[in-house]
Amino acid sequence: MKTEAGLFAGLMLFLVITAIGYGFWTHFGEWVGGIGLTLVAGLCGMISYYLWYTGKRVGSRPEDRHDAEVHEGSGEQGFFSPWSWWPALLAVACGCGFLGLAVAWWIVFIGGALAAVALIGWVFEYSRGHFSH
Repeated sequence: MKTEAGLFAGLMLFLVITAIGYGFWTHFGEWVGGIGLTLVAGLCGMISYYLWYTGKRVGSRPEDRHDAEVHEGSGEQGFFSPWSWWPALLAVACGCGFLGLAVAWWIVFIGGALAAVALIGWVFEYSRGHFSH
């Protein structure tokens, strides 16, 4: 994970330099671009720190070694819900919320309620019914 952490750290550095250059280019009169670039640099910094910290805890993976074979990375990579419709409903709820921000504020409440239902359904998906543990 060192490679991924370094990639995001480099991207963060690039975005910080770009934000400073953008500020000088606009004579610090236009704030939206500089603030946006700075916030994205902060997000890249958080991702880089997370990958670095996780890489320290987990150790090296086959992808991190140059002499690794393809079969070393085989096997189960995680657990994903194969028949879950809750992520799709959550995406609709997020779209409804962003539509409400752009069009009319009352639509945000519909999106928020839909998002609450979708999140609760997704979290408790394996607690009830056919797939319960």
